[in-house]
Amino acid sequence: MTPLGRHQKEDRQLKLIVATIKPYKLEDVREALTGIGVRGMMVSEIKGFGAQSGHTEIYRGAEYAVNFVPKIKLEIAVSADMADSVIETIETTARTGKIGDGKIFVLDLAQVVRVRTGETGQDAL
Repeated sequence: MTPLGRHQKEDRQLKLIVATIKPYKLEDVREALTGIGVRGMMVSEIKGFGAQSGHTEIYRGAEYAVNFVPKIKLEIAVSADMADSVIETIETTARTGKIGDGKIFVLDLAQVVRVRTGETGQDAL
């Protein structure tokens, strides 16, 4: 049997939350998520643009268009019953009310495997 088939029913109850936030909000968001029981996350430094479409900067007297803005990407795998509280925590903690606060995407996880032990599903989180 393939690894995907072993725990398919159980694994449908897992969510992957992908959020982009402003870099200076990372520590606040991490602390808030740890406070509600999130046990791990992946963090990447990324660049992107949305509604703000970048900005201009002056370097050595010349003006340059900066089309990609620095952001932080969080990837958090959680059980489906915890997803709403994770989303709400990110949303309230990362919000400044200004353009560029970020986005949150929620995806179904088909499978999770802990490499060290071979555990799958909820046990792998």
